[in-house]
Amino acid sequence: MTAKTFYGTSWQALDRARRQVLQTVRAERESPRRPGAVLYTTSRIKSPESACRKLRQRGLPPTPQAALTRLRDTVGVRVICAFQDDVYQMARYLEERPEFAVLQTKDYISHPKENGYRSYHLILGILEGPGKGVTVEVQLRTIATDCWASLEHQIKYKRQVPHEGLVREELKRCADEIASVDLSMETIRELLEGA
Repeated sequence: MTAKTFYGTSWQALDRARRQVLQTVRAERESPRRPGAVLYTTSRIKSPESACRKLRQRGLPPTPQAALTRLRDTVGVRVICAFQDDVYQMARYLEERPEFAVLQTKDYISHPKENGYRSYHLILGILEGPGKGVTVEVQLRTIATDCWASLEHQIKYKRQVPHEGLVREELKRCADEIASVDLSMETIRELLEGA
């Protein structure tokens, strides 16, 4: 079943919300204030399989209505930035936009998850514009943490992981090293900008 079929007439509203957030990010990305801060973006409308799995995990009925009313990440936008301070600047930009209400923030950069995951998450309610009434989850990361998260995701969703404890320890070690590299790269940029 496709997302269009699953969400029915609501799919267009979800797609409008997805495109509205992407357009807002793109406008800031093209701003002369901070060229190159955003490297790229990705987006998606949650697949029926993923939505139903998440609803079942929460003890909710696996229906389109439940996905639309009980999940806040049915629409997702990922913003990949060059540097950590670019992540925070883009987050502030989105948080200050009058067309969005910030429903929730989670700063996994300052407070990483136990497994080493680092990202900044925003749940935005769209107050005005083409996506009005829809909530969108925005994940902001550096390119280095996005690479780590992609690999961790591949491992996490495998059913049988041999030496799982060792794999998780190594992933955590890599996450810490990547965070250190992010800080070093930011320091180098600051030195070059100050020169």
